[in-house]
Amino acid sequence: MARGSSLPLAAAVLASLGLTVALAQAPEPTPTPAPAPESSAKPQASAAEAPPKCGDCHTEEVAKFAGNPHARYSHRDKKPDLNDFCETCHGNGAKHMEAGGDKSLIQTFHGLEGSELCLSCHQKANEHASFALGFHGNTTTVNCLSCHSIHNSYPKNEHLIAKAPGELCATCHLNQTASFRNKPYAHRLDRGGMTCLDCHNPHDRKGQTVALTRVGELPCLNCHAEKRGPFVFDHVTGSAGDCLSCHQAHGSNNPKMLTWARVDQLCLSCHSQTGAASTLGSQPPSFHDLRLPRYRNCTTCHTAVHGSNLSPQLLK
Repeated sequence: MARGSSLPLAAAVLASLGLTVALAQAPEPTPTPAPAPESSAKPQASAAEAPPKCGDCHTEEVAKFAGNPHARYSHRDKKPDLNDFCETCHGNGAKHMEAGGDKSLIQTFHGLEGSELCLSCHQKANEHASFALGFHGNTTTVNCLSCHSIHNSYPKNEHLIAKAPGELCATCHLNQTASFRNKPYAHRLDRGGMTCLDCHNPHDRKGQTVALTRVGELPCLNCHAEKRGPFVFDHVTGSAGDCLSCHQAHGSNNPKMLTWARVDQLCLSCHSQTGAASTLGSQPPSFHDLRLPRYRNCTTCHTAVHGSNLSPQLLK
């Protein structure tokens, strides 16, 4: 065969080999999946079709309730669904939600009737305090909801009160608030952590206006512990008097918050003849000429006015 005639044949062979390699390297077409058979079972409800919850509308209230003492106390060992708490006090809200939020179809808290539900759980009652029969009795005028707010409480107090203690008490106790604010000698209320609740228990029984210590002492001694004693020679004992016999707790125009402007007048209110043959304390001896200034300041000599371990006359 001539050399020139072999070239077309070689080209045809090479072309045939290239086509074979290309076909070998080409990927196989992906088969089209067969349609799934129709199922008679209904598909599961999506998240959007889940039953409605209180938090769907009351988002802020439910979020705040996460730090509420009621939430922490009721579910200590597990993380609860906060919506579950709503029914405890407000009842089943299904009809309320179906009616588009009709308030008449949900239990709400107003006045005495609303506070009665609080007392179904908070039943504290002892010889000192009572939630139902306390000094702030559960009445139409003053009740649980007058001072407490479940969803919008004052953030720095653990008892769910509606406002800061001083501001809250001031809404009713106007005279005492005026003394704190206007008199020159007064406790520094709402400064340094001191509040009305340090001396008063708002749930105390009627007739008991201050929160006594565990041993029955006035709350003054919680701060003024050096006045507690015990002393060998007490100034007053039993029913003879206490801190409030000489001091005005809410504020005074006199130094040391005394009830009298002059010390001798204060002392002589007890240490003098009281119209009968008895006195509330020993009388000043005859050499005390009360017309002289030197005898008008009793505490110049009787310095241990709260009690002494050395002198029965409470001298230096």
